[in-house]
Amino acid sequence: MYFAALLARTEDGWEASDTELDDVESLSDLAELAREASPEDDTVLVLIEQEDAWFGVVRIDGEDDPRIYVSDAAAAARSSYGEILLTDELLGRDPDDDDVVDLDSLDLDGTEDGDSEEDDDEAGTSAEAVPHSPVGDSQILDDLGVGEKELRLLDADDALSAIAEALGASEVLETVR
Repeated sequence: MYFAALLARTEDGWEASDTELDDVESLSDLAELAREASPEDDTVLVLIEQEDAWFGVVRIDGEDDPRIYVSDAAAAARSSYGEILLTDELLGRDPDDDDVVDLDSLDLDGTEDGDSEEDDDEAGTSAEAVPHSPVGDSQILDDLGVGEKELRLLDADDALSAIAEALGASEVLETVR
């Protein structure tokens, strides 16, 4: 179970709308959805929470690149919605450095000795490359009243409410929850 909402800052304060992420397949799709919520290129926050296991904040300021914060990358990696946020750049991976094995370069004539323990360890590294910790821009909400330390200390079960309260948007968020 997940919850996702858009908070758009306007002249009159924050406006909230719930959103379905079923048609969102990439960070670009998510950014476009957020930009549509604010015709004036104001700040839009996409708040995502999944089963009290992790939360994510995506900040869109006009046409600038999205800024992302995810509270627990490993938990988010197990979620289709979290995978949208966990870009190679966010995880510190080189997108050109695929761990894909070139099958043409392998000698697959059936005479291999079998896998060694080292091979088994290497196979598990891609899953272990996602840390069980926050990733992204921990200063994403500094200018809005939620500092880096406060953001990192938030529990996934009440993080979105705490963020909305600090922004002065708790009432509008609760109307869409």
